[in-house]
This record gives sequence, structure tokens and C-alpha cells, in this order.
Amino acid sequence: MVLFLILFTAGIALVAIGAAVDGMLHLMSIGVLLLIVDLLYLAARSIWRSTRRPAC
Repeated sequence: MVLFLILFTAGIALVAIGAAVDGMLHLMSIGVLLLIVDLLYLAARSIWRSTRRPAC
């Protein structure tokens, strides 16, 4: 969960910096990609945990 929080914070920071500073749109693009990777990580972790539960 720490990795999720680090990626999420870094993604938001890059998007904010990229939007605020003129000519730094590549930072905003990297931030958006980082947020997408973060959501994919969260989904994969959720799926992985649900498949490890024993059947009742």
C-alpha cells in the first residue's frame, strides 16, 4: 500500500507542476501515465488477493 501512496502522490505532483509551469506539458503527461499505472497496480493487487482466498 505504501507503493500505491508514493505513486499516487508523485503522479498528482507531476500533473500539478506540468499544469502550472508553461512549457512543461511532458511532466503532466508523465504524471497522468503514472496515475494510470497506479490504478492498474491497485486493480492487479485486488485481483491477486481475491484469487488467493480459499473456497468455503
